[in-house]
This record gives sequence, structure tokens and C-alpha cells, in this order.
Amino acid sequence: MSRSRLFLLCSLTALLYSLSLSNNLEGFQFGALAWVSLIPLHIALEGATSRQAFWRGWLTGLLAFVGTVYWVITAMHQYGQVPITISIALMVLLATYLGLYIGLYTLGVVWLEQKWGRVTFLVAPCLWVSLEFLRTHLLSGFPWGLLGYSQFRFLPVIQFADITGVYGVSFLIVVVNLTVFLLGRRLFAARSATVKPSFPWPALGTALASLTIVLAYGYARLDQEAASITQSRMLQIGLVQANIDQSHKWDPEYRLETMNRYERLTAQVAPGVDLIIWPEAATPFLFEKEPAYQSLVISMVQQADASLVFGSPTLRRHADGRPYLFNSAYLLNPSGETTGRYDKQHLVPFGEYIPLRQFLSFLDKLVVGIGDFEPGAAPTLLTLSEESSPPNVRFGVAICFEVIFPDLVRELAWGGANFLVTVTNDAWFGDTVAPYQHFAMTVLRAVENRLAFARAANTGISGFIAPDGRILQTTPIFTENSLTGAIPLRAPSTFYTRFGDMFAWACVIITTILLLFVRFFHIPGAIETIFKAPTQQKGVQDA
Repeated sequence: MSRSRLFLLCSLTALLYSLSLSNNLEGFQFGALAWVSLIPLHIALEGATSRQAFWRGWLTGLLAFVGTVYWVITAMHQYGQVPITISIALMVLLATYLGLYIGLYTLGVVWLEQKWGRVTFLVAPCLWVSLEFLRTHLLSGFPWGLLGYSQFRFLPVIQFADITGVYGVSFLIVVVNLTVFLLGRRLFAARSATVKPSFPWPALGTALASLTIVLAYGYARLDQEAASITQSRMLQIGLVQANIDQSHKWDPEYRLETMNRYERLTAQVAPGVDLIIWPEAATPFLFEKEPAYQSLVISMVQQADASLVFGSPTLRRHADGRPYLFNSAYLLNPSGETTGRYDKQHLVPFGEYIPLRQFLSFLDKLVVGIGDFEPGAAPTLLTLSEESSPPNVRFGVAICFEVIFPDLVRELAWGGANFLVTVTNDAWFGDTVAPYQHFAMTVLRAVENRLAFARAANTGISGFIAPDGRILQTTPIFTENSLTGAIPLRAPSTFYTRFGDMFAWACVIITTILLLFVRFFHIPGAIETIFKAPTQQKGVQDA
């Protein structure tokens, strides 16, 4: 196969992969492309050595993630004031790292195909999920653009995420891709003079059975959700999207204008709501440290006669007097009293802190806006006051980046949340696909835990998501806006909420066992021994 054809095939998979994760909330949806996105890559692996397979997979991954996380350039250059050349280089470096996971996938697939081709169709999806799971946790974790997120608009397909998490959706997509590839290879071989591979009955049977079960389960769950929502307690919530330009967000000259905007929008949503939600870091000041502005926020809450959740940094000091910050979400009751605070646990590397600061201290001067934040100690649930209707409702808050981590949100749900909130400031992303990608992940978090989500974003997308993943209401990005809506209250009950990433761990275990088994045993020889040994033994006895 020529180099140009190989590059074309790798580029085609990269294009399909990135497009499948580039869905917006209106217009044409590209998620269906995910079901065939890996086929060109598997064609490029035909006849490859293990080493060639790794480099072809890595190249594909590099190109795919350039198309998926290109918004890093906007965040670093436009808002972090990093020179454009360095911003591009850092984005490519991130895509290079993420591409390694695709390279490891193709390496494993080709190696298995060479050793024991008959199990490749089964192990490959497990290997893919294992690598996505590894990416979620390794080096602080960056599970952005997992393949399963491409299906956030296809509700029947994603319902079984309440058992497997998003990883099960990725698994199913890889199964279908492999099956279509194997069928195509068989069809092509039938028309050529080459030796025909066997018909992929096991792969076809697995794919059809999996799709049938998933869709049957999905439609049944959707019917159950439609029936149960009429019996659920409802909470009236108002969302505020102030659309504060990132370049003005912390400018003291814009403080009063910012607070005036929040006051106006809060008054719009206040009538009849139990809870009002502002975005991440909504206050352009330290809420606890500036009494005059603190009084302004309290007066807004009292006038609205509703509880308020809002983001604001919290200042604390080490024993030696050195200051540090928490990225916090505060809860005020209708009287203006602070009744709870959640401190963000999973911080953004190079945004809220510098990892390995002793080696990378130069970034303090290079990137504008890196804060000395420290992670919160543990998951924390906030509780609405007894005066609320309904009373004593508990909820968890995921701040910005945290919502992309399935297990972190699961811990909030398992702690007893009746609904979930995420507050974010997506202004950093600019007018790119990133706000839509970020929103899509929230849809899967709702389905995994069967809890409704209320999302308040500074520049959008703000909105409400039902426990079955239905998008109830949204705002356009980069608009000053507000929303009011009712969401159902639930008790955590899903398999995923109770047991977490058991499916992903099962894939890791299966992959590890089979890779070790294939590595240390000559499979055809072992099977031949099993079936021939009795015959040989009988022959000896007869002699």
C-alpha cells in the first residue's frame, strides 16, 4: 500500500472521528459518522507489522485530536496571551500525547491479529475502552473527546450508560466499526483472487445482538422515564448567563457593570423559582473578603426570595502565611446566609495550577491567569433550606472541568444528590466547538446517574437536561440570557451510580488476561494439543 494511500486512510479516520465529536445543538448532526470512523484506519492496518501499526495509529490519533482540541490555541493565545506559535506547538503536543492511545490500540489489534486473529473482534473493543479509561486517569486525566460522547443526541443508544458509563457506548461503536470492516474485507476478498477469509459470523452475531439489546433497553428506559417524570417532585430553577467578556472579567473597572448585569438577570428569573444559579467564578471579587460587594449579592438574594448558587474564589492561607485559593461554589439561602460551600476537587492543569512547578515555573510568566489554586478535600453536597419547596433537597455541584470525569460526578450522585448542577466559564474556549463538546459530556453524566442537570455557563451553553439525557432548554453561546425551568428530583439508583466503572474495569481485566495469554502461549498449537492429545494417546495404547 502506497504512503499516499496510507496517509489518506489515516486522515479519513481522523476527519470522521473529529467530526463525530463536533455536534452542535442545532443543524446537522455528525454523530452517525462515529459508527464508520475507524474503518479506514483498519484498512490501513492490513499487512502492517506491529511497529507500522503503532505509527499509523499514532498519526491518525494526532490528526484526530488536532481536529478535536484545536480550541486550546484560542484559550492560550487569545485569553492566556501566549504567543501564537507557542500556543500551536502546545496544542500539537497535547494532540501528540492523546494520539498515543490510538497508536497503542492499533498496535494491540495488529499484534492480536497476528497471534490469534479469531479473538481480535472481541478484544479490540475491550482494548479501546481500557485505553479510554487509562486516559481518564493517567497524569491527572484528560477524557475529552471519548468516542461515546459522539452519541449524546441519540437517546436510545446512550440509555445503557446507566450501567456501563460512557465507556459502554464507546465499546458498542468499536464493535460495529470492526464488524463492518470485517464484512467489507470478506466481500472484497470474494471478488478478488486472494485467499478468502472466513465469514465473520461471530463478529456479526455479536454486533447484531449488542445493538438489539442496547436499543431494546434504550427504548424501554425512555418509556419508563416518560412515565416516572409525571410522578416526580419538581424544583423550579432560574439560570443566569451574564456573558461577561473574559478580558473584562477581573478588571476592577468593570465590577459594577458586571454586578448590575447579574442583578438585572437575577430579577428576571426570580419570580416563582426555588433556586437561582450563577456561573463559575461569577463574582469579580473574593466573596468572603469584600463586604461592600458581598452585601450587594446578599441584597439580590433577599429581593429574589430564592436560594442562590454562585461561583467565587475562596482565599485561605498556609501555616506559614502563604496564600492559596479554592475555586468554590457557594450556596446562600433566601435570607442571604451562607449555608454551604463546595471547593473544586479536580483542577485544570496549567489553568488553575502548574504541575511539577519546580520544573515548569517559567509558565507563571508565560501564561496569564494561572492561579495558585488547591483542590478541595472531598465531594460535598449542598442542601436547600427547610423553607424551600420541596424542602431539604440535596444536590452536587461539578465545577467546569470536573463534569468530564464520570466517577467524580458519580460520587456526588452516590452521596445522595437529588439533582446535579454544573457551573462553568466557557469563555476561555471562544467561538469554537468546545462549548458544545463540553455540554455533550454533561448529557452522559445525567444518563449515567439518572439525575437531572442544571447548567449555568458564563457565555453559554446554559440549560437543563433531563435524567434520560433529553435536552430540555438551552441558551445560545455569547449572549446575555436567562432561563427558568423545572427539573425532576430523584434518589440515586442506577447500577453505575452504585458500582461505578465496573464495565471499564472488566474491559481492562479481559484485555490484560487475553494479551498475557496470547503472549505466553502459541494459541493454534495449544488448541491443537487439546484436541489431538486424546487421539494420540489412544493410538499409543492401541500399539
